[in-house]
Amino acid sequence: MIAFISALVIFLGAAFVMTGKPKTSTASTKKVPTVGILQLQTHPALDAIHRGVLAGLKEYGYVPGKTVKIDYQNAQGDQSNLKTMSQKFINENADETVGIATPAAQALATAAKKETPVILAGITNPSGSGLIKSDQHPGGNITGTSGESPLKSHLDLLRQLVPKAKTIGIIYTTSDHGGEYNAKKFARICKQEGVAYKLYTIANTNDMQQVAQTMANNVDAVYAPQDNGVASAMKTLVSVTNKAGVPVIPAVDTMVKAGGLATLSVDQFQLGKVSGEMAARVLKGKATSDYPIKVITKGKMTLNMTAAKKLGITFPASVVKEAQTKGVIYK
Repeated sequence: MIAFISALVIFLGAAFVMTGKPKTSTASTKKVPTVGILQLQTHPALDAIHRGVLAGLKEYGYVPGKTVKIDYQNAQGDQSNLKTMSQKFINENADETVGIATPAAQALATAAKKETPVILAGITNPSGSGLIKSDQHPGGNITGTSGESPLKSHLDLLRQLVPKAKTIGIIYTTSDHGGEYNAKKFARICKQEGVAYKLYTIANTNDMQQVAQTMANNVDAVYAPQDNGVASAMKTLVSVTNKAGVPVIPAVDTMVKAGGLATLSVDQFQLGKVSGEMAARVLKGKATSDYPIKVITKGKMTLNMTAAKKLGITFPASVVKEAQTKGVIYK
């Protein structure tokens, strides 16, 4: 009897090993990472960066809804939303976050408390805004891309297209660090080149109509830097300046599409794509602290034929050829 019971125990034990216990998979189950993307507001340039970020992640195998969860939040220009949305990412344990526009990146950096990785997507002068120590050695949980406008080239283009312009109006948003940085840097270049200029500011997009009217009466051409407030109110700006016969040279291709005359623009989609690729590498384990900021400055010629016709401006053949071969022409 004892021998029978012993044999039965051995048999059942062997059967359990063979059929009752789930096999441990040789391939460990991988957690699908979560990436929180915070965008300051809706306008074509920031939307293009957002699409680029998703493309960059996908390039490295992170497909939204399949191999990565994307939590996309748009603050619609509301600073209080930025704080709430940033904290939401942290509370829900996002693996990393991506900031589109300086205020969004600053809100993410504050919420992350130097722990959760933050990827910058086209942030102007990130060290000057206190986000990192330096471009080469960010020194913490933050890295990404910086889209520096080719400001001297913008001035050269403006002078080529509007050679009789004596005074240039430069407009920016007081609450936009990148816009102020670009506007004042452009003003310094004008001073070095002996070009007269006047600075104009808006507090928000609601100010654009009145400020644009004042500016159009006092300048011969307008420079609109890479500035979120100005970009959002671009159609208002050009509707005023076109009536006054004053051309607008903006910093970004999407602002040309919205009515600006021409520019040499950093490709916003490509800027976002590089940020997405950097985000993917960080997800795969690359440390942010010694991951240099990628500064992108190369621009492509972008022309608006409709705007030129309204203003009675003829583009030089060399400029048209460059746009045809390496850039964009809006008709």
